[in-house]
Amino acid sequence: MNNARPVILKLGGSAITDKTVEASPRNEIINRLAEEIKRADLDNLIIVHGGGSFGHPTAAKYGIQDGYKEEDLTQKFGCAETHHMMTILNGIVMDALILHEVPAISVAPSNCIVTENRKIKNFDDTVFKTMSKLSFTPVMYGDTVMDENLGFTILSGDQLVTYLALKYNAEKIIIGVDTDGIFDADPKTMPEAQPIKHLTLAELKALQPKLGKAAGTDVTGGMAGKIAELIPAVEAGIPITVTGATKGLSIYRALTDKSVLGTVIEKT
Repeated sequence: MNNARPVILKLGGSAITDKTVEASPRNEIINRLAEEIKRADLDNLIIVHGGGSFGHPTAAKYGIQDGYKEEDLTQKFGCAETHHMMTILNGIVMDALILHEVPAISVAPSNCIVTENRKIKNFDDTVFKTMSKLSFTPVMYGDTVMDENLGFTILSGDQLVTYLALKYNAEKIIIGVDTDGIFDADPKTMPEAQPIKHLTLAELKALQPKLGKAAGTDVTGGMAGKIAELIPAVEAGIPITVTGATKGLSIYRALTDKSVLGTVIEKT
C-alpha cells in the first residue's frame, strides 16, 4: 500500500440500484457519485460496492449463500450467473468512474479471495498492493467466492470493507446508503424514526436488533447485517460515517472531512 492509511468507501447496493426492481441501476446517482469521488481526489481510496438488485435476486434464487448442494445441479450455474450479474453492475460503476477520469481498476473478489464458512480465510493481495502503491483506486464488490467448507458462498461487500480496513489499518470508513445515516428504527416503515448523529460501540450493539431489513431481496441481512459486519472495525478504533449516497455532495463531504448529514460511529 502507499504510505497513507487508506480511506474505504462503500457504495451500498440500495443507493446505486433500485432494489425493488431486478437489475435496475440508478445511473444518475452512480454518475454523480463518480463525479464526487473525482472531486475529492484521494490517492489512498479503496472503493467497495454492494450488489443491490443485480446480485441479490439471483443469489437468493439459487441459495448461493448457503453453499453448494450436490443434489442441486442448477446451483453451479446460479453461482456463475450471480457473479456475472455483479460484473455487469461493476461495469456500470467502472464506466462512470473512468468517464470522470478516476484511475480506478476493478478487482474481482472471486479471483483472489477464498472463504471458510462464509468468512474470509485467504486473500491474495499481491496485485492489489502493487496497484495501491501506484495510487490506483481499487474497486471491489460483493461477489460469489469459493469456500473451503461450503464449496461456494456469498462474500458481502460489508464483510469485505471491514476485512480491508483491519488488514490495512484504514484511516476511516464511509458507508453510502439510501437514508441519511442510521435511525433508531427503520425509517422506510416507521415515519416517526429519528436520525442518530453519533453512536458508540456499545450503543451500536444495543441498536442493532432494532434495525430493519432492506427493501427488495437481500441475502446479507439489510442494515442489521451490515452493522454486524462493521462492528469489528469499530472495535479496532476505525471511525465509520454512514451517510446518504443518494443526496448530492454527501459522499464528497464525507471523503474530505467536512460535516455531513448522517451517523458517525466511534468506539467510545
